[in-house]
Amino acid sequence: MKATGLTPKTEKNEDLIARAKKYKNIPWCEQYERMISGMLYDSLVPELEDARLRSRKLMKKYNDYLPDDATTASLAADRQKMLREYVGYLGEESWIEAPFYFDYGCNISFGDRFYANTNLVILDCGLVTIGDRVMFGPFVSIFAATHETEVQSRRHNIEFAREVVIGNDCWIGGSTVVLLGVTIGDGCTIGAGSVVTKSIPAHSVACGVPAKVVKKVEPVK
Repeated sequence: MKATGLTPKTEKNEDLIARAKKYKNIPWCEQYERMISGMLYDSLVPELEDARLRSRKLMKKYNDYLPDDATTASLAADRQKMLREYVGYLGEESWIEAPFYFDYGCNISFGDRFYANTNLVILDCGLVTIGDRVMFGPFVSIFAATHETEVQSRRHNIEFAREVVIGNDCWIGGSTVVLLGVTIGDGCTIGAGSVVTKSIPAHSVACGVPAKVVKKVEPVK
C-alpha cells in the first residue's frame, strides 16, 4: 500500500531546505537537497552513503548501550546525549526505547516529552517533524521514502521522499505505519495496526487499513 496521489516534485523546496539548515549533521550535497524537496534523487552518491553508514554506527551504539550500573536517570541522560549526536532536533525529557532504527537521523525533529516504545523505525529521507507530548507504541514505522513504480527507475537506484508531520499531543498505537506525505494533526489518536496513507485532521481518532476517522475529540487548551 502506498500514499495515494504522490508523484515526485520537479523543483527544490526552499522552505524545507531552510528548515534543514537549522539541524545538525546534515550531509549537504545536491542530491540531499533534491531528496528532502521531494524530487527524484540518486541515493547512492557518496555523501548520502557515508551519512547512512554513520547512522548505522550510531544506531549500534545506542541500541547496545545499557551499563550494569545504569539508573533510570543516568540512562535517560546518556541516551539523550547520544540522540543529540545524530538527530536533527531533540526536545527536553524525550525517551526512545531501544532498539531504534532510522536512515539518516539528521532529518528528524522530536518535540518535548516525546516517548517511543521499542522498535521504532523512521525512514527519514524526507523531513520528519514530531510535536510535543507525543507517544508511540511499539513497532511504529514512519516511511518518508518511496520509489517510482517504473522498473527502470528502481534499477538506477532512484528514489523520492516526502515530508511527514505529526502534531502535538498525539498517540500513535503499536504497529502503526505512517506513509510519506502524511500530516497527523494535533491531538490525534491512531489505533494500533493502522496504515495511515493520507492526512488526518486535528483532534481525530482514526484506525484501520487504510486509516479512517471514526470519531472526534475535544481540543484541550
